[in-house]
Amino acid sequence: MTQQSIFKNRTFIFIMVAGFLAIMGYTMFFMTTTWFVISDLGSSESLGIVLIAITVPRLGMMVFGGVLADRFKKSTIMFSTSLSQGIMLLAIYLLSSTDSMTMTYLLVFGMLFGTLDACSGPAGASLLPKVVATSQIQQANAFYQGAAQIGVIVGPILAGAVMEASGVTASYLIATIVVLLSAFFMFPPFLKEGDVENTIKQTPFKDLREGFSYIKSSAFLTTGILVLITLNFFAFGAIQIGIPILVDLHGGSPINLSYIEVSLGIGMLLSSGLIGSIKIKRRGVTSIVGLVATLAVAVAFSQVPNLYILTGLAFFIGFSMTFVYIPFFSSAQEKTDARIMGRVMSVIFLAMNGFDPLAYAGVTLFVSNGYNIQHIMLAFALTGLVIAMIISWRGKSYRQDYSDVQENEVERKAL
Repeated sequence: MTQQSIFKNRTFIFIMVAGFLAIMGYTMFFMTTTWFVISDLGSSESLGIVLIAITVPRLGMMVFGGVLADRFKKSTIMFSTSLSQGIMLLAIYLLSSTDSMTMTYLLVFGMLFGTLDACSGPAGASLLPKVVATSQIQQANAFYQGAAQIGVIVGPILAGAVMEASGVTASYLIATIVVLLSAFFMFPPFLKEGDVENTIKQTPFKDLREGFSYIKSSAFLTTGILVLITLNFFAFGAIQIGIPILVDLHGGSPINLSYIEVSLGIGMLLSSGLIGSIKIKRRGVTSIVGLVATLAVAVAFSQVPNLYILTGLAFFIGFSMTFVYIPFFSSAQEKTDARIMGRVMSVIFLAMNGFDPLAYAGVTLFVSNGYNIQHIMLAFALTGLVIAMIISWRGKSYRQDYSDVQENEVERKAL
């Protein structure tokens, strides 16, 4: 029997559109707030405090977001978080329009916004396996991540254009509308999620401990999480913080910075589309190859002095990165017990997002102590390559398909 196309699955389409709008709204809020602190409040030295208020609670709450995703309907969580974020953005817009916005308000709203976002990510990732066939999970991940990447690109562009034309207040208003639209597409009656799988009643900390124990018992999951940490600390995090410094070092302008950032995003977008159209059989191998390729290009990226060549290399970095995490995501979603899916995905999300700020801090610390940015980025990339080679050498179970790994574990336990 012919399987229904994923694009005829209304629930998946709604989730993908909602995810795109949510990411777009978040990046608009992030960029608008950054500019508001620098321009309207005239307090560039406070920018770091505001960014910490937004990002740190988001990271700290991400694991507990997985506990919520296993206890409640995931569509309800996503709808509630988007609606709450939309209401907060409306409050920010009203405060901004009446010139009543203060640093204290921004810090409070930033913390709340980031905390709510931490609940949404694991819920969305663990919802996908419930609404598509198992054989379509890789394709669903690719297109969902591709839509999210479009949101990452479009959000800052739209925020910048609106602020240029009408100011910060108008940008907050547009961000409010975008996030509320995300809530509309996640309205639970529109979706067919099914019942909550986790019916075991225990404390949140026992839920959390159970999730970590599940991951620890799986060599595939622990190795995959190490792969993501290596990618985001030694490659993506170091590159993101290094790009503006390199542009300045090589005599570039903001337009060169934009070209490099957009090139990175386009590379990720195109590879997401490619992964959505093919079936990857050996996902662990693909993930490791993608990691090695990303770090190898990062080595060249750190040393090339030409901004146009850097723009081209940024494309290949983005293109390779997607082959690292989408295959791993797909295998983890296919084989993880549905009862514990939210907690597993929350730890994976933490590995994906929690090490970027550490890389930012590390690179900034070295730069402030007089080290050359090219040498710093080269050291990060080479260290990551060594770790990737060790993972490839030691991670036999990760190089196998996840289903083979599980079959071997079952046979070993039976003996």
